[in-house]
Amino acid sequence: MLSKKTKYGIKALTYIAKKACEEPVSISEIAKSENISQKYLESILLSLKKAGVLSSKKGKQGGYYLLKPSSEIQMSKIIRTLEGPIAMLPCVSLNYYEKCDDCPDENACSVHKLMIEVRDSTLKILENTSLADYTS
Repeated sequence: MLSKKTKYGIKALTYIAKKACEEPVSISEIAKSENISQKYLESILLSLKKAGVLSSKKGKQGGYYLLKPSSEIQMSKIIRTLEGPIAMLPCVSLNYYEKCDDCPDENACSVHKLMIEVRDSTLKILENTSLADYTS
């Protein structure tokens, strides 16, 4: 299940991408438009800034803006930044792998095999989908 943090992050990024202007977009404008708590949104946008998705400008005309064109920002990057692993189990995660304590043999585990298929299908969609796909 997608967390509110990730849902709000995608909404905020989509809003910024739709603006497609030279001026940064203020947190208050995004929060009001997308019905997100401004304080919560600040935390989300800071995470995206640290991940290199956004940058910000301080001051009266300040706000956030995309560092790359929205067509170059993969949904997989956004999900991993805000949600963490894409895989449903740590034993099938590409970036956050951990062996399951209750599984003596991953290769013989039916759940492991199923979750690899789920991960691969999900990853294919997220890596072939950009922020631009949801801004028109």
